[in-house]
Amino acid sequence: MAEQENKFNFSEEQSVDKEKAVEEKKQAVKEDAKGLFASIKTFMVELLSFRDDTDRDATIEAIKADIPFKGATAWILVCSIMVASVGLNADSTAVVIGAMLISPLMGPILGIGMSLAINDIDTLKKSLVNLTTMIVLSLLTAFLFFWLFPGGEFKTDELFGRVTPDIRDVLIAFFGGSALIIARTKKGTIASVIFGVAIATALMPPLCTAGYGLGIVFRGGDDVSLGWNYFLGAMNLFTINTIFIAIATFIVLKVLRFPMIRYANSAKRRRIARFAALIAILVMIWPIKTFVNVLRLSGCENDYERYEKYEVKDNHELWFQQGILNYEEKKITLYFNDEITLATEAYLKNGLRRYDKIKDFELIINGNKNRSIDKISDAYDRAIQQIDGKDNIISGLQSQIDNLESEITNLNQEIEQNSANENSVSFTNLAKDAKIRFNDLQYFSYAEMLESKDFINIDTLAVANVKWNNTLNDSLMSIKEKELSAWLRQEIKSDTIVIKRN
Repeated sequence: MAEQENKFNFSEEQSVDKEKAVEEKKQAVKEDAKGLFASIKTFMVELLSFRDDTDRDATIEAIKADIPFKGATAWILVCSIMVASVGLNADSTAVVIGAMLISPLMGPILGIGMSLAINDIDTLKKSLVNLTTMIVLSLLTAFLFFWLFPGGEFKTDELFGRVTPDIRDVLIAFFGGSALIIARTKKGTIASVIFGVAIATALMPPLCTAGYGLGIVFRGGDDVSLGWNYFLGAMNLFTINTIFIAIATFIVLKVLRFPMIRYANSAKRRRIARFAALIAILVMIWPIKTFVNVLRLSGCENDYERYEKYEVKDNHELWFQQGILNYEEKKITLYFNDEITLATEAYLKNGLRRYDKIKDFELIINGNKNRSIDKISDAYDRAIQQIDGKDNIISGLQSQIDNLESEITNLNQEIEQNSANENSVSFTNLAKDAKIRFNDLQYFSYAEMLESKDFINIDTLAVANVKWNNTLNDSLMSIKEKELSAWLRQEIKSDTIVIKRN
């Protein structure tokens, strides 16, 4: 009994040791996991943090130095706008990118964002004045190009692409502006990043497109409304890019904790701070609203494209022509080239409810009752029957023509036989033989004529009129005429033959 108790106690101690070992291992795993997460966190902080690499004073001075817009900077802008206008007119992306690389458009925009971030009202005023000057000069240059340049009214994809901004333009402007200001704040400017941002944010093409629209308006004619659409759409895109670049600058400088400007007069400091905050809020209201609208429009367009593909185009029983999405009136209009039944119309309307962004849109279906599939098939069958009937008629007429030609030939031979004497030959046979022997002969006639040299005695003269192929020269024609004359003398049994050439 004692031995059994010793064994039992030993197994119990063994079980306790195992549980303790498992707990120790779990604790070790937890400690390793905490160490791994801490290492990853440290690595990510070191990877993404850029505060320690920021030169605040140099950044502020560099941005302020780029704000003034006069002299060489103004001429560089004029030249770059001209180059961009040529690129848009020629539909050349490479030329447009080249114009962006030399364009000095970023300075006043960064100045606006920085002045709002550090509460610098003087820099804000200077930035707004220079930005306005830059916009007016750019529009004037682009307008003069498209108004005066021959062929400046051509509509290209590069121009049309700057008229309808979408969510992608907002994202490009914001993240492009963020990249630019981050590069600006780094100790030592990264030129390649700045050039890349100049391409990505694309401030110049919208201004050139707006100048193109003004050129159409001042040129007059039926395209005045189209010109205003180009102008307003392009300026909308330019404004979106400008504001979101400024917002990105504002946010980055706030994250980097750039020092606020302190004014000696506390009342003035509070007044300026409130004024700057008010301007920042007012500036952000419109682009945020635009962002939301563009986001909704993009969602509607995506849902409509899916609806059109899966519910309309993939239905091979429907003869789909085109569809129009009207976002403002919340209408979708579908055009079909065949008759749409009530069942099909119900199917299309039910399919629309499966897409959240457009399920409340009004669906307008326009079919063509006169061109349904069944009617077109019947018309096709009738057309085939009519063609077969016409073919039979043409075949019968051709047979009649052949019979008539044979009868005419026989009648000619009978006439020749009745009018001929015993020494004459058949002209039909004579003409056929002449063509066989002389392949270059294009025309042949034969007749017997009466002639009198002394107006007393009358002689009979055989005359043959011929026409040869134009490729033969005169010497060959003469040789062949001698051969023809000799052959005719044998055939008609006449000593004298006169060959006349037509």
